[in-house]
Amino acid sequence: MRKTLIVLTTIMLTAGTAAAAGEHDGHLMVSPDQIEWGPVGSMPPGATAAVLEGDPSKAEDFTMRIRFPADYVIPVHTHPAVERVTVLEGTLYFAIGDRFDRNAAQAVGPGALAVMGVGVPMYGYTKDEPVVIQLNGRGPWGIDYMNPEDDPRQ
Repeated sequence: MRKTLIVLTTIMLTAGTAAAAGEHDGHLMVSPDQIEWGPVGSMPPGATAAVLEGDPSKAEDFTMRIRFPADYVIPVHTHPAVERVTVLEGTLYFAIGDRFDRNAAQAVGPGALAVMGVGVPMYGYTKDEPVVIQLNGRGPWGIDYMNPEDDPRQ
């Protein structure tokens, strides 16, 4: 496996949330209408994301949201830090493992939390509905695909 730490710098920061650029005084409230979604260059086309707080490229806490369209596949990958995912809308089918297997995935619905350790291979997919997740972590953040051919940055 080729190890690459690529920070999600291609995420469009939210214009309505100054905290994404580190400009807040410790108090932050973000309403859904303030979120500006942008493409995620480190994921297959179709996903969009918004950083709500912090800077994923730095050694600091961050909060981001990611939207996946219906029938979307997240190939097997790892992260360099603990990942905490809360499903906000829809159902994400998610699994741990180094080979993509739809039958091994567990349905993770609204309100559910999934926490994955550093370097743990994982994958997921959506079915017939879009999914919105909130990802909380500590940077620097990145994604490394087990199969380099799955990496859209290639």
